[in-house]
Formats: sequence, C-alpha cells, structure tokens
Amino acid sequence: MSFFNTPTDKNLALLLDVLPAVLLVLAASGLCGRLAVALKQPRVLGEMVAGVLLGPTVLGKLWPQSQTSLFSADVKSVLYVWSTVGLTLFMFLVGSGFSHKAADAREGGRAAVLALSGIGAPLVLGVGVGAVLHGEMSLSDVGMGEFCLFLGGALSITAFPMLARILYERNLQNSRLGRLSLLGASLDDAAAWCFLAVLTALHGNQGLGKALGTIVLAALFSVVMLVFVARALKPLGERVERTGRFGFDHLYIVLLIVLAAGWFTDLIGVYSVFGGFIAGLSMPKNPAFVAALHHRMMDLVCVLMLPAFFTFSGLNTQLDGIAGWTMLLAFLLMLAAAVAGKYTGCALAMRSIGFSWRESWAVGGLMNARGLMILIFINVGLAERIISRDVFSLLVLVAVVTTGMALPLFRWAIPEASERQLIAAAADPSDTLGTSVGASVRG
Repeated sequence: MSFFNTPTDKNLALLLDVLPAVLLVLAASGLCGRLAVALKQPRVLGEMVAGVLLGPTVLGKLWPQSQTSLFSADVKSVLYVWSTVGLTLFMFLVGSGFSHKAADAREGGRAAVLALSGIGAPLVLGVGVGAVLHGEMSLSDVGMGEFCLFLGGALSITAFPMLARILYERNLQNSRLGRLSLLGASLDDAAAWCFLAVLTALHGNQGLGKALGTIVLAALFSVVMLVFVARALKPLGERVERTGRFGFDHLYIVLLIVLAAGWFTDLIGVYSVFGGFIAGLSMPKNPAFVAALHHRMMDLVCVLMLPAFFTFSGLNTQLDGIAGWTMLLAFLLMLAAAVAGKYTGCALAMRSIGFSWRESWAVGGLMNARGLMILIFINVGLAERIISRDVFSLLVLVAVVTTGMALPLFRWAIPEASERQLIAAAADPSDTLGTSVGASVRG
C-alpha cells in the first residue's frame, strides 16, 4: 500500500519525475564540484565528472534500473530543453563579457598570432586523426571531409570562460600574459562557433542551396545583431553606467533578445548557442552594465541550468567501451593531437612573439583546456548526427583530461614568485608588451 496518490494530471506526473532527477543532478554536481576545488582543480571539472557518473558508465552499471527510471525518455527530453536554454544563456554571458577592443594594434596582432596557432595546429592534427579513424568510427552517411573537419574543430576549442576565471582568481587578467590569453582565446572560440555554424549548415541531405541559404541567413543575423541591435542598445548601457541601476525592465529586454536570437538561429538550422553568443557580443560593453548583467545571471545559470547539460552529456557517454584496442588507440590519437596542437602550438607561438618560456608554457596549458566549450561543440555534432556516440564519448574523455591538465601545467610553468612579479608588472602603468617581465620570469 502506498501513502502517495498516483497523479492523474500528466503534467504533474512529469513534474514528479523530473524533480528527483534535477535534485540528484544538483547534489552530484555540487559534491563533485566541491571535491574538484579541494583538489585544486576548477569546479567545472568536477561538474563534468558528475555528468559522466550519472550516465550509463557508472550509475547505469551499478544500478541500471534506478538509472533508467530516474532518467527516462520523458525526463531526458525535459533535461535537453532545460540544458539548451541554459547553454544559450551561458554563451550569451560569455559573449557579453568579450570586449572587442584590444589594448593597441601591437597587442591585437599578437593575440591574432596566438588565436591562429590555437586553431590551426589542432585543426590540422585533428583532420589527420579524423582521416585515420573515419573508416572505423564514422557514421555511414557522414563523409570523410565532414568527419575530419568536425574532429579538427572540436580539438581547436579552448575553455575561454575557465581560462578567464583562472586569470581573474589569480589577479593576472591585466598582466601581459593575461591580456593576450583572454583576447587570443576569445578570438579562438568565436572562430570555432562560426566554423561550427558553417559545418552544421553544410551537413544534411537538403542540398548545397539550402546550406548556403542557412549560411547567408546566419551572416545577415550576425550583421543585424552586431550593428543595428548593438547600436540600439548603446543608450541602455550608458544609462546603467550613469545611474548604476540594472532593473527588471532591463533584464526583460536582455532576456527577450537572447532567447529570440537563440530561437531564430535554431529555426534557420544553426544551433541556438550561436545565437546566444552573437546576442552577447551585441550587448553594451560598459563595465557597469556587464558587471550588473553577470551579477544577475551568471551564478543562477551556472548552478541551476548548466549541470543539466553536463548530465545530458553524461547520459550519452559510455566510457566502458574504451577497453577495446580500437577505442583506446582512437582516444590516444585524439588526446595526442589535442595536446600537441594546443599546448605545444600555443606555447611556441607565445615564445615567437616575445614571451618567456615560462609564460609561453603557462598560456599553452590554459589554452589546452577544453572544459565546457568542447562539450557544447560535440553535443551539437551528436544531435546533428555528424559523429557517433563512441566518438562523442572519446571526446568527452579528452575534455576531462585536458581540463584536468590546465592548472597543474600552469602552476608548473609559473611558480608563486614569478606570478607575483607578473602581478606587480601589471600594476605598473609603464608596463608594455616588451621583454622586461618575460626576462624576469624566464625559466
């Protein structure tokens, strides 16, 4: 005999199924995130691991019936919608925090060199790995070109928000290392999202004309948002800067714009996170406006909505299949291409533009982290059937490993004494992008 009544309302029944799953997601994400912080790792790494633990790899093996019951098809559908809205808002916040303005032409040129190295080397290596793995691991209806380009694009991603968080936590955001890293990573990821938009537009069996139409519409959307919408919103940013007040009316306007942008890009065949990111770029860049916007939204989005995305990714991840030699070799090839392309490529690029070896390896380690960004990228690929679940699972593991490497590599390259010198130099108004600081921390 049950003390609980069986609901006759289907919506109430769905709610009673969804809420336990959400509670479990929040509890697991909070616990794993706290454990990651205790181990001196970024919280996002723990949240990524929590998503895998709740999927078929761990919970599905230990308690298969409970895992299937908690994350039924209906619950997964709700989690997908919830996580997509959360991702759109998160990418909006990433875009809104990105400043188009470089310190000067010289710094902009150096950031471009870093961005190109961060994209070019892993893209080429990823394409090569894709060519090797296509016959064994690609879906039958996906051509070699699509598969290789997608794999290369995925390995080109940088965890820009995580990089920014690390630099701000360590007060390095205004150092010459921090300025170049942030600008280079933002250019890197912006290019990756545009690349993904083009790739998903070209994918499918609707013909080249349809794909070109999608690309044209995405380009027109970007122009409208970055020129006309940005210009219309400029007085809003000035008002917030002047009054210091960011009210409900302002938040309504912002949310209407970002969700409409996500809806439109989904409608034309480009994933909604692209619309959210472009909407973020169109926001006013007044410091008070950006700070108020992030204060209102960032914590809620990161705590309440993003864990659902990690779990949804984990539900599609089966790491137990990696035990086979083919899967293990594929993973090692992907990881080697990822690390050699990003870590080594970015470090050599930084060294070539005047940074010390310590600074260069530190930036290479940070740029090599893929964090949440690659999960967004590969979830699009899975949804669009560009990659299989096996490839998706391997790339999730690459994301976890490279994200876990970031802080240890950074600390290895920049000891505390050298870090203090970089912070002190950043506080010196005479600091330029010369070689004085680099010489002081050269290892």
